[in-house]
Amino acid sequence: MQKDKVHLKIAIAEHPHTSAIRNGSIPIEGVDAEFITVQPQIGAFRRMVRDVEFDVCELAPTTYIIARAYGAPFVGLPIFVVRRFHHGGLLVRPDAGIKTPKDLEGKQVGVRAYSVTTGVWTRQVLIDEFGLDSSKVTWVVDDEEHVTQLKLPGNVIHAKAGTSLADMMASGELVAGFGAAAGIGRTGAPTGGWKEVEADYPDLFPNATELETEYFARTGVYPMHGTIVVKDSVLAENPWIAKSIFNAFAQAKKEWLERLDAGTATAASDKKYLELRKIVGHDPLPYGREENRKTIETLEATAFKQGLTPRRMAMHELFVDPQAV
Repeated sequence: MQKDKVHLKIAIAEHPHTSAIRNGSIPIEGVDAEFITVQPQIGAFRRMVRDVEFDVCELAPTTYIIARAYGAPFVGLPIFVVRRFHHGGLLVRPDAGIKTPKDLEGKQVGVRAYSVTTGVWTRQVLIDEFGLDSSKVTWVVDDEEHVTQLKLPGNVIHAKAGTSLADMMASGELVAGFGAAAGIGRTGAPTGGWKEVEADYPDLFPNATELETEYFARTGVYPMHGTIVVKDSVLAENPWIAKSIFNAFAQAKKEWLERLDAGTATAASDKKYLELRKIVGHDPLPYGREENRKTIETLEATAFKQGLTPRRMAMHELFVDPQAV
């Protein structure tokens, strides 16, 4: 371990299971941490993939995988600070006749950006579980992709200037759209900072929780978000930093799990993970490369299948194993 601490600029969001790291009560051994708050964290995504502004950053995993495929000089640690399933959240117009995923073929579907992780994971379900031919869907986006090198497939188009996806859904131009990832929401429901609309669209899968429970039991895939990445140059000079970061996050999560067990963790996100425990077990935020191998490999494969990456990538290219450092 280095005698002098290494100064690192770190941009991670506030979560109940990361707050002890951000406030310094759980230090990262050997690191003088300067925490940068970017609200929303999506702003940090673009600053990292375009300008490599931080030494350590929380990124959406699909954004990371795409950036890495195009040569980004940072690598992932197998720390996933947000998890959820994606059978729910794809909203459909009740008059569009969309009963199954295959009914989306030949139609227009809205998503904020084609590479947004929610959209990628949901398309994985639609393609692999229900046989959707994604190339037969016209995906309509109204935002730019984080990774500027990404070349979008021909069946991805941009909404007309001045027209939101919510407007297109309301007019019937779109038959479906992602709630929080497209600004197409239910009445009174938050839409992740995007335009909220007076609409009440049903989910494509009204029994999403039942499907997610069966999907996880059968596949072992547990979709991740909030991947932690570190500059290659930082690890080249101080490879021990990977383990120090991993250990700090693991300790912060351990203490959070104890609060969940004791019933003293009561934030909205805590309640979400208490529900997810019913599907995935005691630890709803598993860290580690081997513990997440199936999920990582599934996202890497589906990113390539959906035309987001120019080549296939091996596990060692994508994630450091902190336990082996």
